[in-house]
Amino acid sequence: MNQFLQMGANTALSSPKGNVTVSYEISNSIDVSLTAFLLTDSDVVQGDSGIIFYNQPNSPSGVATLLPSETASNTKVHKLNFDMSKVPAGITKIAITLTEDNNTGFSNVKNLKAEVSADNSTIQLTPSSFTNENGIVVLELYLRNGQTKVKSIWRGFNSGLEGLCKNYGVEVEADEQSKPAEPQPIQKQTAKEPVTAQTAPENKSLISLEKVKGKVSLEKGQRPVMIEKTPELTATVSWKTGTDYDIYALVYTKNGMQIDVAMFGAKGTPPLRSFGNGAVEHMGDVRRNSGPTKTEVIKLRLNNDILAVVPVVYSAQSNGTGSFYRYKVSMSIDNHNGTSVTISAKNANNNDRIYTCVPGILHNTPDGVMISPLELYSSPNSENRPKLKMGSSNMVEVIMDKGPKNDYK
Repeated sequence: MNQFLQMGANTALSSPKGNVTVSYEISNSIDVSLTAFLLTDSDVVQGDSGIIFYNQPNSPSGVATLLPSETASNTKVHKLNFDMSKVPAGITKIAITLTEDNNTGFSNVKNLKAEVSADNSTIQLTPSSFTNENGIVVLELYLRNGQTKVKSIWRGFNSGLEGLCKNYGVEVEADEQSKPAEPQPIQKQTAKEPVTAQTAPENKSLISLEKVKGKVSLEKGQRPVMIEKTPELTATVSWKTGTDYDIYALVYTKNGMQIDVAMFGAKGTPPLRSFGNGAVEHMGDVRRNSGPTKTEVIKLRLNNDILAVVPVVYSAQSNGTGSFYRYKVSMSIDNHNGTSVTISAKNANNNDRIYTCVPGILHNTPDGVMISPLELYSSPNSENRPKLKMGSSNMVEVIMDKGPKNDYK
């Protein structure tokens, strides 16, 4: 029995054992590889044994085996056998992915399709068209209430194997120029732990921060900068059109309170467009439009009661999630007196289930506004806002995933 599975749909398999085949039309200009990732609930691998590819075709547990590719007429076929009854402890899902290793993009891969076979049934999966993507998550095999299921994904990445590996918590290391990058052993994962960021050096070092002027770009790990505090600053978040982010600001006051300035509420926290008679003001949701870039703006008219402001970028599920890496999210702080500081989400990955990004923090000091690059990201699937606290160095710190849960999803 044959069945067709549309993109985004899922269905149950009649057996935990079966195989996945991916086929496409042969061309001298393309070179497609199949890689499978054995994933936990947090969508990360447990170690290098959780990566099945041409140099490591077998998983120790026997849950997945990659067979040598075959050629039939003008078609090339990749095949992976699976047995979900042998899933190792902690693993709940197998992601089947493809990379186009000549960097010509999947728009040049003709007659691409996938099939999942179990018992006497075959499920066919066909993607929509691609453009410049050179990495694809084709499908996921997963367990739900003891039953093996398959979901048709066909999500594309522009960063090939590197983007796929980042998505699943794996580092890649470039090999010889003639070979694609190989996945390397995973780093320790801390996705489920709260992430705390010390936002600046101890106070005694602040006197050494000279004010910068002009256009400045900051990256995670760089030293904070100080800019002139003008009567009005703007925090502008920009991203490529294709999804609809929402931004809000967390404000930390002298009396130790956290105020959320947001167009939508969270559990126990109602919407608040403006705080402190316009000291921090959200300028409104831009929603979707046809332009190449979208922006949302928060105005800052800092007074002495405000110690710090943390702009936050949120990827609401109802608006169409999208990774901060793929949509090139950046935040710019402009004092409208010739100085702007930009922090880009360069360390983000392609995980669409990471909903919150904190590019940086602004400390309101007597000498000016100190801007520290943070680039913090929430745990996968977390809808909780960040929480602010006073750190041991008398600087405000950000803890991810410990604030109230967003009402807007």
